[in-house]
Amino acid sequence: MKSTNNVGRVTGLLFLLIFIMGILIYQFLQGPILFSDDFLITAAPNANKLITSVLLGSLSGLFSITISALLFPVFKKYSTTLAVLYLAFSILDFVAISIDNTSVLAMLELSKAYVTNVEVNTSILETMAPIYSQKHWWSHYLSLLTSCFSVFVLYFAFYRTKLIPRVLSVFGIVAVLLMFIEILASILGDGISMNMLLPMGAIQLILPLWLLVKGLNTKGLETTLQ
Repeated sequence: MKSTNNVGRVTGLLFLLIFIMGILIYQFLQGPILFSDDFLITAAPNANKLITSVLLGSLSGLFSITISALLFPVFKKYSTTLAVLYLAFSILDFVAISIDNTSVLAMLELSKAYVTNVEVNTSILETMAPIYSQKHWWSHYLSLLTSCFSVFVLYFAFYRTKLIPRVLSVFGIVAVLLMFIEILASILGDGISMNMLLPMGAIQLILPLWLLVKGLNTKGLETTLQ
């Protein structure tokens, strides 16, 4: 069980890195540029930031797959179905992130063409800009929606196995349901409130800190299996 506890702490570290990278990507590197009305002008001068955000996003997706692989043998002791679902949805998350990254790079290339203006009709690029922006909006929100499935399975598995306190598992389940409702409502054109994402942000910080300090509750798993 000592090895399982080590897995918990490594998992906590990876979750914390994912949390930090998410803040860097959407609050500093990518969000302020691509979700502004003048991305055609601002994206090209900030190419390094956008490329860095794409690399960090890909790394974040790989970390998620690594976490699911680390937890696979632990969850499998309780339920093979949950272990497989978590791994499968984590891979799906990585695919969704990759699609979103593609749209980011497409917006960057459009901005470069607009800024350099080498034998290019700028009016055509200005017409294309809203289309590229909307494409990125869709890929971003669909990526967020996709992430809800893996997160739900994660906290549901934690709840059933008691590997972390059930109060944290319940909080995580409620947080992901609120996030799913808000993202789905936004996709359908009638968003409720972005404040519904705050619980998810909180549990994304609380969980890794708990795992780093306490690890996984292996006694809880033993009790569940009896």
